[in-house]
Amino acid sequence: MTLRVGVFAGLALALLSGCAAETVWAPDDAVAKAAYRHDGPPRLTLYTMINRASGKGGHSSLMINGSQRVIFDPAGSFQHETIPERNDVVFGITPMVEDVYTRYHARKTWFVRIQELDVDPATAERVMRLAKTKGPVPQAFCARSTSEILSAVYPNAISQTFYPVQLSKQFAQLPGVKEQNLFEDDSDDNSKVLAEWDPAARTAAR
Repeated sequence: MTLRVGVFAGLALALLSGCAAETVWAPDDAVAKAAYRHDGPPRLTLYTMINRASGKGGHSSLMINGSQRVIFDPAGSFQHETIPERNDVVFGITPMVEDVYTRYHARKTWFVRIQELDVDPATAERVMRLAKTKGPVPQAFCARSTSEILSAVYPNAISQTFYPVQLSKQFAQLPGVKEQNLFEDDSDDNSKVLAEWDPAARTAAR
């Protein structure tokens, strides 16, 4: 086998193995109970997790506020028993869940770029439908799958890419995008953010 053939064979094997993403499917009652729509305008929020030392992207995800608010978190690690998920679409994104989601990703070595774009209701629903049919997404395909969804809606502005920062730069060119960065100095061990999160206790405290 020549080197070139070996490289292509290895790549094909990697892609095939990557397609075996685990299916997660929360029951209907859990999804219905968690459903939440924010009272703000229909909106797309692109999250990009960026290494503070290198400036390279590590993850892309997309929050969609339409008939309800969800986060498309392709191949993401954000999981909690109280937050239902169906194939990388996380339901019940209340302000508390949104807050813990961003803090889960922001820490001393990574910051979160938050880019918001207000859209019409039809666009929000279209993006949500695309997200619901996209997963489960293989590892390392977060930006690719997110850019595939956005390029279907904005074909003249966004092209498909494997690179989170490149996707962020393209999204920034859409008219009306607002951007902010979230920096925190928490430990790299972000597991405690979810482990210590008790939504019932937080609701009672309020």
